[in-house]
Amino acid sequence: MGPAILMMNMLNREAKPSAPRTWKILLAFAIIYFVWGSTFLAIRVGVREVPPFLLAGIRFLVAGIVLYFWMRAKGTPSPSGREWGSATLLAVLIFVFDYGLLFWAEKRVPSGIAAVMMAMIPVFMTLSEILIMKTQRLTGRLATALLVGVAGVMVLVSHSVTFGDTPMDTLGACALIVASISWSWASALTRKLPLPAAKAMSSGAQMLAGGVLLTLTASMLGEFRGFKLQAVSPKAWLALAYLIVAGSIIGFTAYVWLIHHESPTKVGTYAYVNPVVAVLVGYFFGGEPLGPRTVLGTLLVLVSVVVITTAKKVREPRSQAFEPEAGTELSSEK
Repeated sequence: MGPAILMMNMLNREAKPSAPRTWKILLAFAIIYFVWGSTFLAIRVGVREVPPFLLAGIRFLVAGIVLYFWMRAKGTPSPSGREWGSATLLAVLIFVFDYGLLFWAEKRVPSGIAAVMMAMIPVFMTLSEILIMKTQRLTGRLATALLVGVAGVMVLVSHSVTFGDTPMDTLGACALIVASISWSWASALTRKLPLPAAKAMSSGAQMLAGGVLLTLTASMLGEFRGFKLQAVSPKAWLALAYLIVAGSIIGFTAYVWLIHHESPTKVGTYAYVNPVVAVLVGYFFGGEPLGPRTVLGTLLVLVSVVVITTAKKVREPRSQAFEPEAGTELSSEK
């Protein structure tokens, strides 16, 4: 039995009341920790030969088709017109701006650093909750954590202070910051938009719409001009296959299965494990530098993310707060 079929069967049995075996839980955590962490290097390998928006488009178009038709085969109804509209809007923010810019930035930025920058998503989500939605109150602990996260980013991108290694590419850094902000906006919107009740169908629809939009974006940016499939090496095709099968299909299935069997706090730990895995994988297998700047910036960002994601939410008074609808989530894989 292949790994994709194994993980899908685990998800199919998620409704059974019996507790899952320990090995299944450990396997699922290993997948969202190490597979998702390693996808950043696979992206960097792929974009060396395939234009970034086209590579992202192929990845999510194929993964979206697989998830969508898998759920339809299980009897899950297709999204309504309103739900397709919501999925398309989220696809613009998540796939075109978040993933598209991530793939583009990895032509200029080491994969480990890109993962660390994308770990700032909870920071921007918290800022939007405090400043825009008014659903979170700024406390001393949160303020300190936000400042630490910003300091980590400044360490990575600063050109005025040397830490013994090369600073991050400015355009790449800006693209990753925009990508993180776009994901945080999508996280806020998804709480109010009508989406399919089944998480797998919701993510499949978003991936499918995202794959189409990314491919159209690639066409508008002229990425098809001069691109020849026969010139792509087996290494790049292998990276793309890894992104589709391991990163999107198996990784997402493990994530959905886990959130039905473990607490969100435990499952959410992938947010600060993935960057560490990505930095180490990039160093050992991608030949990426690992100097004092990278180590210090990574530590500061991870401390910020850990504090923010584990802090107890202190909400604004109900009369002033925006109250999101419960039960809606975004797919969180990379």
